[in-house]
Amino acid sequence: MFREDLSRNFAFILHDVARLLRTTFDRRVKSLGFTRSQWWVLNHLFRSNGVTQSDFAEILEIEKATLGRLLDRLEAKGLIRREDDATDRRAKRVFLTEEVEPVLKAMRAAAAELRRDALAGLSPEARERFVDALLAVKANLNGGDNGAARNGARARKS
Repeated sequence: MFREDLSRNFAFILHDVARLLRTTFDRRVKSLGFTRSQWWVLNHLFRSNGVTQSDFAEILEIEKATLGRLLDRLEAKGLIRREDDATDRRAKRVFLTEEVEPVLKAMRAAAAELRRDALAGLSPEARERFVDALLAVKANLNGGDNGAARNGARARKS
């Protein structure tokens, strides 16, 4: 049976690091009263404020109904609002409210502290090389057929 040393497999390490970042962040912001899903939605909405609810579900790669329930809870807290789309009467656009500002500020501060802790011991140059390497891997996976042709599969047409 083939055995691979997973301790040096970057995909397993990356997965573990991502899990540790999520769980550590959850623990640090628990006092703010948000679930991981809720802060995930708020952060993405910060980048795409005013997006339609349908497009937002696609961006987050979750079902529309799941997003609808998350938005219901955030709307009840006064952190987001939904408005009718001016050109499509079936669509709703999602916006952050001013009340979310202190929450986002606290979450961003906790995230910055977590990034500092995670990268402790790395020189500024090593940090830049690390981020550059991650961006290169991301670009490799976002480009072309993601290796499907090399594995005998046909690339999907968008």
